[in-house]
Amino acid sequence: MTKSLPKVRSSQTLTTRTIRQIIIRNLILPACVGVYRHEKLASQQIRINLELTITDPQGSINDEIKNVVNYEDIVLSIKEVLAQGHLNLVETLAELIMDLCFVDERVEGIRLKIEKLHAIPEAESVGVTIEKFRSEH
Repeated sequence: MTKSLPKVRSSQTLTTRTIRQIIIRNLILPACVGVYRHEKLASQQIRINLELTITDPQGSINDEIKNVVNYEDIVLSIKEVLAQGHLNLVETLAELIMDLCFVDERVEGIRLKIEKLHAIPEAESVGVTIEKFRSEH
């Protein structure tokens, strides 16, 4: 026996709040990051996984890219951060990426994972995962 959903009268107004997740999975880029001498002499491959929690605009997105957080813009900004030069710590890189994501006020939260793919021969990867949220949410 299946249960039917309650009927909503057309005069009822449903108040909702939508949260979206923007995801960038397995973005592999060269990065100059690390504290060891060999890491300072050459770039190495890193993998970035990023999830942004986004508050939807009050109105409709109207199928317009200007009304959403553009993941291509985020990737281009990450590439710009990496092009600025050597960083000692993956954690510093993570903080810089989070700062650029929070420039867009629709971003409520970020989960970021950065991995070095060849830092430890016996490990597939090593890295850090950081989550950060706006204090007012």
